[in-house]
Amino acid sequence: MTTTPHPQRHLGLLGATGIGVGAIVGGGILALAGVAFQTTGPSAILAFALNGGIAFLTVFSYAELASRFPQSGGTYTYARKILTVEAAFAVGWVVWFASVVAAVLYALGFAVFLAPFLQQMVILVAGEAPAFLGGRGALVTYALAALGFYVWRLTRSASGGGQWETIGKVVVFAVIVVAGFFALFADPPAPGELAARFRPFFSEGFAGLAQAMGYTFIALQGFDLIAAVGGEVRDAERNVPRAMFLSLGTALVIYLPLLFLIVAVGAPDGSVAGMAAENPEILIAVAARNFMGSAGYWLVVAAGLLSMLSAMQANLLAASRFARTMGSDRTLPQRYSRLAPGTGTPTAAIRLSGAVVAFLIIAVPNVAVAGAVASLIFLACFALTHGIGYLARRRTGRPAGFRAPLFPSIPVVGGTACVAIALYQAVAVPQAGVLAALWLSVGAIFYALHLAPRARVVDASSEGLDPQMMRLRGRRPVVLTPIANPASAEMLVTMAKALAPPDVSRVQLLSVVGLADEDSRDGLSRGVRDAQAVLGGALSTALNVNLRPEALITLHKDPWREIARVAEASRCESILLGVGHLDDSLMTGPLARLIGRVDSDVVIMRAPPDWKPEQARRILVPSRGGRDQSPVRARLLGSLVRTAHRDIAYMGVVSAGMGGGVHKRAMRDLERLAWDEVGEDAHAELVVSEDVVAQVSKRVDDADLLVLGFHRRGRRRAVFSSLMLRIARATTCPLVMISHRRGASVLPDTSLLTRAPMPKK
Repeated sequence: MTTTPHPQRHLGLLGATGIGVGAIVGGGILALAGVAFQTTGPSAILAFALNGGIAFLTVFSYAELASRFPQSGGTYTYARKILTVEAAFAVGWVVWFASVVAAVLYALGFAVFLAPFLQQMVILVAGEAPAFLGGRGALVTYALAALGFYVWRLTRSASGGGQWETIGKVVVFAVIVVAGFFALFADPPAPGELAARFRPFFSEGFAGLAQAMGYTFIALQGFDLIAAVGGEVRDAERNVPRAMFLSLGTALVIYLPLLFLIVAVGAPDGSVAGMAAENPEILIAVAARNFMGSAGYWLVVAAGLLSMLSAMQANLLAASRFARTMGSDRTLPQRYSRLAPGTGTPTAAIRLSGAVVAFLIIAVPNVAVAGAVASLIFLACFALTHGIGYLARRRTGRPAGFRAPLFPSIPVVGGTACVAIALYQAVAVPQAGVLAALWLSVGAIFYALHLAPRARVVDASSEGLDPQMMRLRGRRPVVLTPIANPASAEMLVTMAKALAPPDVSRVQLLSVVGLADEDSRDGLSRGVRDAQAVLGGALSTALNVNLRPEALITLHKDPWREIARVAEASRCESILLGVGHLDDSLMTGPLARLIGRVDSDVVIMRAPPDWKPEQARRILVPSRGGRDQSPVRARLLGSLVRTAHRDIAYMGVVSAGMGGGVHKRAMRDLERLAWDEVGEDAHAELVVSEDVVAQVSKRVDDADLLVLGFHRRGRRRAVFSSLMLRIARATTCPLVMISHRRGASVLPDTSLLTRAPMPKK
């Protein structure tokens, strides 16, 4: 099985800041300033300033999370650490769509700015420009052409380029702002005239201001894309937070003076709202022409072309990284996680994101709707980020790196503001709310029907590899370990520690004193003393391995029923049991009934008394490629891999009567299972034979641990297949048998031998 290469950290502080500046500066304000002034008049300046304040609050939450988790994936990665896998998928689905929609906005914005440029070029050559150059079909064509170029470009380089566009547009904006202030001071308006140009400041009242904030919030989006590529930034714990603040600060230093100049000298008749209504998509270009002449108009057009291209490139880059990270976690299909050899680019993820952008370019009617949808989605994303940052701080305390001040005020105020504007935007622009709801619905169906099984397996493996995820998620699972035989206490305690790492899980040791009607007081006392001795030895072993378990002694006539009661009372996630001999009376009698009563994962150990998990360097997992027991097996193997390198072999046995196509499919399924459950520490082996027991017994001679799975059917019965028991009895290797609690809903199929299908009649 091949491994996926990892991109190097090739971005420094300037490179990371360039991604944020490229995404923020220019594109949003050029595309949406006209809409803002048309909606609320001169108070559009206040709308941008208030959005800037909300964005700065959001940067604090992002910066703390980026410092805590210096990896690619941004909000999705943070949700993956803090929330359940289902919630993390929903967050990832939203943030991926947010970057996709932002790319749509900037692709359409590029087309809007390209149209007058082409028309002017045609007029200079032919004297007249045909109308179709500015029509809907032409605009879509321009947008798709730009998208296609940047999709190709991103597949050729891990960084994607784009720095010259960013530098060029910042220089052009600086020239426009300096020229505007020169015009203001060179020919100052008469006393009172300047103030008059700002009246009425709120042309549509507070409702207009709120709507303008919703329309234009996307203009300050882009700093979050730095977190999306955090795994590619050197010294990410320090550079990612710095780059976020620098990029947002650069944008506001350009935006607010530019908006002021549009009203002060760009609309000489004093009606900026009227001018915006006539030219909503090129308002800034028209305003620059009023104080710089035609040179100002074309400078803004040039800035617009550069801005839209760099912002589209940055959002397409971020979207591909979201898709790649989700593919690695199987919350998107795995193929989107692969990197192309040579370039190290996630080619499949880039093409997928580009295809969705292309579809929306055709479907979205205009720039205003694209801006409204993008703003709504990003407001939702930022609200989620505030919530995730709040949970991370509450559950794990202050991080070692960047810390947001005034906790919890910043995430509470920032998150509330984002939610309020998003709700208003969904009502004010119904198309935005409908499109967002449709996207979420599609995602929920796609996840439930196609992604959920593999995503849950990888999530369980991640918890085994990184137990701190349980703490971040607010979980403290309990592993119940009944101990009756002193000889097995050491083995069970060391295995319990592997399953339940200290500080994030609880181990509960249980000894049940059996009662009988004829028991005397002396007999009962002896039973209690024996139980104390057993638990005392187990606790001594636990202290030696740095484990601090809880200990419990109970009395009951039926020890098996008592174990089930304690398991339910403690809400344990797993039960760890030790067995000596796998006789039929045990496997079909009291043990099977116990497993049928509990709603917990079950791990059954058969090993020598002095066996420890550290000895399991070579692990054999016979499997037919099914996933019924995958979550508990993935968590178990992840826990073992966490402490040391293991050689884990997934073994499948196929019938010789099958064709080559079936063999290839079985091998592919086995490889996928191994990769999902363990990753690069596992490999798959396929054997062609009719005798499963003989093949597994032969292969297990080279193993230190054998892992078998069994099913549960209904709530009253465990299914130990005869094949599984024959394998267990034919081997002397340490053995683990596992059953996932959700297996009760799955009909058992315990055959390790894949059989040929029956011919159709």
